[in-house]
Amino acid sequence: MAASAAIPAFAQAYPSRPIKFIVPYAAGGGTDLLIRALQDPLSKSLGQPVIVDNRSGAAGAIGAREVARAAPDGYTFLVSNNGPSIIVPLLQKEAGYDPIKDFTPVTTIATAPIVLVAHSSVPAADVRKFIDWARTEPQGVAYASAGVGSIGHLAAEQFAKVTNLKFVHVPYRGQAPTIAAVLAGESPIGFTSASDALLAHLQAGKIRLLGIGSEQPSALIPGGIPIGASVPGYRADFWQGILAPAKTPDAIVAKVHDAIVDALKVPEMEARFARMSYSATHAAPSQFAKSLASEVDVWKTLIRERGIRGES
Repeated sequence: MAASAAIPAFAQAYPSRPIKFIVPYAAGGGTDLLIRALQDPLSKSLGQPVIVDNRSGAAGAIGAREVARAAPDGYTFLVSNNGPSIIVPLLQKEAGYDPIKDFTPVTTIATAPIVLVAHSSVPAADVRKFIDWARTEPQGVAYASAGVGSIGHLAAEQFAKVTNLKFVHVPYRGQAPTIAAVLAGESPIGFTSASDALLAHLQAGKIRLLGIGSEQPSALIPGGIPIGASVPGYRADFWQGILAPAKTPDAIVAKVHDAIVDALKVPEMEARFARMSYSATHAAPSQFAKSLASEVDVWKTLIRERGIRGES
């Protein structure tokens, strides 16, 4: 267990009232469903009710900002992902929070690789052959993503950067329209996250899988070969995690971290996450903090170099 044996008295008494986990999206999405899966085991472990509070708007900034401004007493947490925690404050000056200074990382809870898929008309069966074909397209290759500033958008621009390919971004509003665009051939390729709908299209042969963004093969995407095998150093993962307001005491962070890890070990939790197209995972607070800082540096550099701007 991460918690020290020498826990301060205030932390031993914690928690003494319900704990709120703010989801910066409407109910029913992936982030919301993941924390609701953990809600009961977390409540049992911590001995207090766990409340899921949906505060959607501004691409997640509204909910994230509320947690950033909350008291660091262990009773308010943010359930977030790459978007609200990293990309939004880098693209939106009005977001009102700093991705590093205003939060204390607790742990990741799930990951899913970013997937590069293609319409059947693209004459390539893998990443290397796709790169060779893309170099012959003088006008560049159009790609679909779930919108400006989405993780798919940045993953595609990172791919274009390291391969020196010319890409044309075609943003859609969400994953479903992104997949539909590739299915219809509106966009030859798409960068998106895993989902049941995407897997069904892949299995039916309606969309071609070119590669995945994770460093290692993923059980979520059978047959998916890491893009990094052909493009050294390339990586793009979609994560979900838990953060607390900055200056939340280490002992409280450790206690909640341990409770989340225990909840993730509940029988069938891994299978439940997999049915939502996620791999259950966890990280020590220090490890999560290091990962966040590294990702901020990567996306901040990419945003500057590629001239990416948020939607007004």
